[in-house]
Amino acid sequence: MGPVIGPVGLLDLAALTVFAACWFGYAAVVDRVPSIRARSVIAAMDEHRRRWMRAMVGRDVRVFDAVVIGNLMSSGTFLATTAIFILGGLVAMLGASDMGLRVVGALPFAATTSEGLWEIKIGLLLVIFMAAFFELTWSLRQFNYCQIIVGGIGREADEAAFAQAETAARVANRAAKHFNTGLRAYYFGLAALAWLIHPLALVAASLLVLAELHRREFRSVVRDAAMTERS
Repeated sequence: MGPVIGPVGLLDLAALTVFAACWFGYAAVVDRVPSIRARSVIAAMDEHRRRWMRAMVGRDVRVFDAVVIGNLMSSGTFLATTAIFILGGLVAMLGASDMGLRVVGALPFAATTSEGLWEIKIGLLLVIFMAAFFELTWSLRQFNYCQIIVGGIGREADEAAFAQAETAARVANRAAKHFNTGLRAYYFGLAALAWLIHPLALVAASLLVLAELHRREFRSVVRDAAMTERS
């Protein structure tokens, strides 16, 4: 394992640095640099949600819109519930460190792990999926707020109705942003599982997740279709 700082080796620290750089660096660039974000499928869908809310103003019956928002909420509910189960399993793993160490130690190429380092690894996973849970539940709340705003839009397609539609679109886009953040936490949580085996596995998994996120958000067929439709 090489030199250690407490229970964490230098290789582990290097792997954690790569992991954090991939996750937080990607989020900072994609979410906070307007010129880059504008080329993503996320920005394209923000505009489509805005169009949806404006088109809704002209519909007398808005059952369809309520159903769509409900379907969006069901995805977040599923992931938030799953995060709770994952957290329960991780807490159980903390209470059975010896068994976990034996199972992981039997894997090929698994690095030697002390009990203290094992608890740090499980603790990282706990933090990641707790963050995912809070992001997803906040997304659910915002979709709920969006439903209420939609319910308050009048039937007349006047200036006030379109202003409320813009408000509903902004709330829906914020809800989608937090859903996307929670989903990214899931992706990088899966990458963090690789640390249980070896620090280099964490590096490889982090880079793989980073590449896949970039492909889906900037180079996928769905992104091209959404951008073409938007333009």
